[in-house]
This record gives sequence, structure tokens and C-alpha cells, in this order.
Amino acid sequence: MDHSLVKRLRQEVGDRLAQQRRLDAANGLPVMSGEDERQFARALIGQVLEEYARGELTAGRRPPNAEEEEALAAGVHAALFGVGRLQPLLEDPEIENIDINGCDRVFIGYADGREEMGEPVAETDEELVELIQILAAYSGLSSRPFDTANPQLDLRLPDGSRLSAVMDVTLRPALSIRRARLGKVFLADLVGTDTFSPELGRFLRAAVRARKNIMIAGATNAGKTTLLRAIANEIGPEERLITVERALELGLDAFPELHPNCVAFEQRLPNSEGQGEITMAELVRRSLRMNPSRVIVGEVLGDEIVTMLNAMTQGNDGSLSTIHANSSIEVFNRIATYAIQSEERLPVEATHMLIAGAIDFVVFIEKRNEYAGGGRLRRFVASVREVTGVDQRVLSSEVFALGPDGVAHPAAPIACAQELAEYGYDPSLAAW
Repeated sequence: MDHSLVKRLRQEVGDRLAQQRRLDAANGLPVMSGEDERQFARALIGQVLEEYARGELTAGRRPPNAEEEEALAAGVHAALFGVGRLQPLLEDPEIENIDINGCDRVFIGYADGREEMGEPVAETDEELVELIQILAAYSGLSSRPFDTANPQLDLRLPDGSRLSAVMDVTLRPALSIRRARLGKVFLADLVGTDTFSPELGRFLRAAVRARKNIMIAGATNAGKTTLLRAIANEIGPEERLITVERALELGLDAFPELHPNCVAFEQRLPNSEGQGEITMAELVRRSLRMNPSRVIVGEVLGDEIVTMLNAMTQGNDGSLSTIHANSSIEVFNRIATYAIQSEERLPVEATHMLIAGAIDFVVFIEKRNEYAGGGRLRRFVASVREVTGVDQRVLSSEVFALGPDGVAHPAAPIACAQELAEYGYDPSLAAW
């Protein structure tokens, strides 16, 4: 496809669309809805393509055939309402990650673990920055700046994918897109993909129904958010959920049949004058005043950890969250590191006391490239640790541990076994 032609046609359609908006406003007509505007834009695209074909005939050149015209129309529509040349990548169900280091250095990661080089997504780095700025303006709950003064950006794309971009702190603008391949996902789905055994699935279902506070840990792209979604989808529809995130990603409110009473909070960054910021810690505090049954924090990365732990110990049982860590035992030190940097400046001993009173289970999920039989990227729960007390440091027991078969099996008695048994998990059947 001639991308310079798509850009030119998109400009023409955009100008006509803007002109129609001005005419409607001048005549006192209501603003077109998003769907009406898309339908009107499709009609404009048809007009512009017809004019282009007539112009090519007049000039003695071959006009686009039906297949080429359809591709041009899709490209113009994607440039107007989608993400331009990124759109085909986002529509490919096999693509899991997209890493872009400048407009022409595109690396595509597939669900089976393959990595390939892709086509350029823009003509210049300036055009790439412009594309990111458009996404920042129309994605999420509020417009987010992306410029020299604000060279970092995190947001959720309309399809649920997570985008992270930087400029000016790198030689060329760079962005990473992590695809949200599973929207409505359940524990049974993850059992089917060998993420964990049916027994561990029964344990997780019982733990969330017993309102245990669960922290999901793992490395980047290990599958923490997908596991969090699956666990959250075991929560009954009668409960009021409040999610708190840096950039909307969980999307639990997108399924009212599962969670009809769900409110999603998103952190707000400061404007160019440094005003208007609403931090994660403030949002967690605010969520406690909104009558939640459970508070779900999408990802803990900073001082919101103290507020969240306090919430867990103040009657908001059944809270869920994710955190970056390299093992289940490392989670406690990671939390202590965040807490000592927080506004409260909690010492390590106080943090460990708070952890012991707040967190019931840590679930550690891991990813690994397995090349036997053709190769694939496997994600699996490698460890589940139960918090049992505190003695200067958090005391814990690894109740599920990775076996030689690559599956997490029961490894120690569960302290709250009788309580879990009331919700369908019978630990007496476990051969620990």
C-alpha cells in the first residue's frame, strides 16, 4: 500500500469532516455521536476515493482496482479512527508484543515465542510521535501529554492493549505495546492453557471466595494481569468492585454481566504547569470512601503500597493486586522497599508487621521459553506462599511449589485449610 497516498487521502477526509463539524455547530445541530461520525467518515472516504480514481483516469493513469480501493479505504479509516499502520498489528490475534525503536525498527513478538522484524509504522520519527500524541489525546479517561516536557506516556488502547512510550530520553522515540489477548478470562481457561493444575485452580477459586487478600507477583509480561482478571472473575456479581490503575488495563467494568457494579479509577498526571495530579495513593484512599466490597490495585509500583496494605487491614478483605518480583519470597522485601520510599517512610520492621496483617497469599507466575516440540512461550504459576505470621520479618510457608514436571503441586499444609474447605477446596486430598 502507498502510505503517502493514505496520508494524503486521510488529510482530505479529515478536513471535510472538520468542515462538517463547523457547519453543524454554526447551524445549532447536535454534535454527531462517535458511531454517526464513523458512518459519515466512511461516506466521505468513498467520495474522496471516487474523486481520486477520476483524477487518475483524467491523467491517463490506472485507477485503483476494487481490492486496492478497499485496502485504501481501510487504511484511511484506520488513520482517522484507529492507530494508522499499527492497526493491522493490533488486529492480528497471534501478535502478543510490539516493540518500536524509531519509526522503522519494529519488532513483533508472537504468542508462540517467535520474534520477527516488522514493516515501518511511520515515514519519520516525527510522524511516529504525532501518532502517539493522537493516541494520548483520545485514549483513557483524560488527555495525556506526550512532548518534550512530558517525555513518558502510559495508556490503555481502545482494544485493551497497554502502550508505553518515551521520547527525548532516547535517541529515537520508542514505544512498546503489550496486547490484551484475553479479555474475559476465567481460571478454567488458564487450567486449559497449562498455567496451573485443576487443583491449584480450585484453591485460587476458594481463596478469592473466602475473601483472602492475594498479591500476584512475577516478572514483566509473565501474565500477572491476565491471572488477576481470571481470579477477579470468580467474584460474585453482587459485589461492588473498585479498581485503581496507573493506566486503565484490567477492564473488569467492560463486562457488566460479570461485574455490574464496578468503578475504574485511573491516575491523572499533572498538566504542563504541574497542577492537577491525582496519585495512585490518593485514588486508593478515595476508593475506600466509595463503599467498595473489594479494592483491586492493578499494579503496585510506589508509595500506594502503604495505603493499600492499610486498606487490607481495615476490613476490606478480598483485595487483589500485582507486583513485580523474581520469586514469591522476594515480594516481602520488594514491598518493604516501596514502603520505605513512601511519604510515611515506614521502617522495615513496621512494614513486615503491616504485610503480615494484610496479605494472606502471594501467587508467583513465571514465563519460560520452551523449545521442545517446536518451541513456545509458556506462562505458569510456579509458587504460592501463605503468610503465617511475623517475627521481625514476615513468616510464610510455600503451600504450592514447582515440581520436576514443571507444575506447581501442594507442598505444605495450609493454615486456613478449614476456611477454604467451606468454599470448595479440600486440602485433605492434597498429597503434600
